[in-house]
Amino acid sequence: MDSMHVLLTGATGLVGRSLLPALAQRGTQVTALTRRVPRETHRDGEVAFVSWDGTVPPAHAFEGVDAVVHLAGEPIFGGFPTARRKQRMHASRVESTRAIVAQIEALPQSERPRVLICASAVGFYGDRGDEWLDEASAPGQGFLPTLCEDWEREAERARALGTAVVRLRFGIILSRAGGALATLRKVFGANLGGRLGSGRQWVPWVHLDDALGALRLALDGGLDGAVNVVAPEPVTNRELTRTLSRQLRRAGFWAVPSFAMRAALGDIADELLGSKRVRPAALERAGYRFAFSAFAEALEHELP
Repeated sequence: MDSMHVLLTGATGLVGRSLLPALAQRGTQVTALTRRVPRETHRDGEVAFVSWDGTVPPAHAFEGVDAVVHLAGEPIFGGFPTARRKQRMHASRVESTRAIVAQIEALPQSERPRVLICASAVGFYGDRGDEWLDEASAPGQGFLPTLCEDWEREAERARALGTAVVRLRFGIILSRAGGALATLRKVFGANLGGRLGSGRQWVPWVHLDDALGALRLALDGGLDGAVNVVAPEPVTNRELTRTLSRQLRRAGFWAVPSFAMRAALGDIADELLGSKRVRPAALERAGYRFAFSAFAEALEHELP
């Protein structure tokens, strides 16, 4: 039985929803910060739901906490990136992380959590062509790399307080339960799927089981600092399109030109058009064994 007490944000997101039952199986006590506390109860098994505004967590939620897992954030692809949406993206990531670290700092030294595990993204690297990227690679240029860099910088401030910091740079997470794969399945199911831009850009991905595996390893003290949460075999967008078309038995011959992507998504389109050939060097050094290393295998598991 695990005696750990975890404070979790983003419990209603794709990763958070799956992490809750995984922690319950370990016997972990969880305090989940949410904007909407379930009406029927403030507790669900070992989970205590606590209300927050998405930016500033209440001080009492940190009482007796051994680890903080911060997964919350405004969706990147939730509409055209207006100045207001970008501000929400910033507040839900950078400002919320700053507020979490401030709450940790306010605790007596002996009561501070052992580790802060903060989500980030491979968007940190920007568009890097065919260059292999690991955790030591420099950040890229543009809105998303800057956002990720600011986000991680705020998390790292907790290290000076005696709290270890793990910054998980997630790739595209594959799961039938939601996220990018659910959207792609609908598009390809309607025979509207196809490559984006040139199709030569590298796409870092990870199966949900391995995203959860990285989180468990971080909670167990097996990781520190920046960690690329990606499978060891990235694919190009063209390969992704071909594999998905074959698995769904649907045409994938449409091509969305770069100018159309930028017209629809503004500078956020660079997250889809840019190339990030990322390797999971930190996970491999830690001896992590991937459940899914090959894209086709992972896709077959999620879309049988």
